Amino acid sequence: MPVCDAEATARALPFAALTKAIETAAVEYREGKILSPERMVVPMGQGGVMLSMPATSHDIGIHKLVNVHPGNAALKLPTIHGIVTVCAAATGQPLCQLDGPVVTGRRTAAVSMVAIHRLLGHAPRQVLLIGTGVQARHHIQALQDLYPDCTVWVRSRQVATAQALCAEFAEPGTVRACPAGIPEGVDAVITLTTATEPVYDEPPQVGRIVVGVGAFKPEMAEIGKTTLDGSVLYADDPAGARHEAGDLLRAGVEWSRVHALAQLVREEPDRSQAFVFKSVGTAAWDLAAARVALASLGIA
Repeated sequence: MPVCDAEATARALPFAALTKAIETAAVEYREGKILSPERMVVPMGQGGVMLSMPATSHDIGIHKLVNVHPGNAALKLPTIHGIVTVCAAATGQPLCQLDGPVVTGRRTAAVSMVAIHRLLGHAPRQVLLIGTGVQARHHIQALQDLYPDCTVWVRSRQVATAQALCAEFAEPGTVRACPAGIPEGVDAVITLTTATEPVYDEPPQVGRIVVGVGAFKPEMAEIGKTTLDGSVLYADDPAGARHEAGDLLRAGVEWSRVHALAQLVREEPDRSQAFVFKSVGTAAWDLAAARVALASLGIA
């Protein structure tokens, strides 16, 4: 059974194929053809947790096991460790193992790319990323891969941190530290922080898509009420958003306003309106990534 490390997992998950697989999985998930129950959370060690996230469909089943230990930073170790085990649905036979954090990072960035493509209706020309962590790196890689002519602006509370992230990429001219104001012409904003207070609360703007990725707990919030109240709302998993999307919970959003990713894939949105897309994640997207990896690895 192939066991892919982080680099091999990234190579097996090209973004073009991954975005298509996410769109297919979104419809299947909505129709009940992919089963993805709530994740199980078990305390582990000092302040750590073990997360168990399975998903099954007609072709494969996956199990993502992730350990999150915030104290690892002091030990100069990654905060998150994990593996995704991929099995044949017909027999239960394990087919391969993938690096959990890389699967999560790349499929999350792919979901953001699907949202931007579907809501914007054209290739983004300028994208602002707020945040400089691991997810920011995955999103820059996705943007450079899918939209090489796009300028990526990076904003952080520390200008030096943003500059350091920009310097990591081969074409720093297209990845730039953001000035104090949002540059004219930014048509997508992606928030990628663990903020507990909104980092983006601008009046809704037609032609600018806002994607919230980082706030994944009820006490977190990246996007403010001003932006949310005047926008049409989508979420990758509205059921999960009810428990995890702190932005929407804090703003008191009516859940009937929140449309699923599957609806966005099936129907053209009215682009005369402003949009916010909230991403909370589900193991269904890990299953979509596993399908791409099996094809890349040549495993039937």
